[in-house]
Amino acid sequence: MGLFSFSKSSGAKLVDKKTEEKATAVSAAELTRVKTDSMLKAVNDLELPITDLSIILNDDVVTVYGEAQTQVAKELALLTLGNNAGISSVDDRMSVVVPEPEATFYEVKSGDSLSKIAKAVYGDANKYNAIFEANKPMLKDPNLIYPGQMLRIPTL
Repeated sequence: MGLFSFSKSSGAKLVDKKTEEKATAVSAAELTRVKTDSMLKAVNDLELPITDLSIILNDDVVTVYGEAQTQVAKELALLTLGNNAGISSVDDRMSVVVPEPEATFYEVKSGDSLSKIAKAVYGDANKYNAIFEANKPMLKDPNLIYPGQMLRIPTL
């Protein structure tokens, strides 16, 4: 458990402009509900082994609750929630059924590639696939990473 920081200015937008304008016209609470629903859907779409998942969005901070079967599932959920435009941190209140060592998180910088990160972390650029696999299904292509994105770096 803890507070994980993210780059507020990078990542996918939680909702499109039209949906945001429509929700804002109703109320600030409606916009928060729409954004919260969008984040819950993104995590649920990953089909991770997590039960009782719930989140609270307060401005740019997401607090997440639930029970993950594995540390990997928990970390992927945290990254999925934090790698969104407008989110600066995720307050992790999740539990893990089968505790295991936590992975390291790495913030992608301009000019990075998975092979460049693998070279820096593992001393071997060819181990980029370990990073890619550790971030699936959040990552769909090893060439599609962006500055400010947080990635899981597994221990080899």
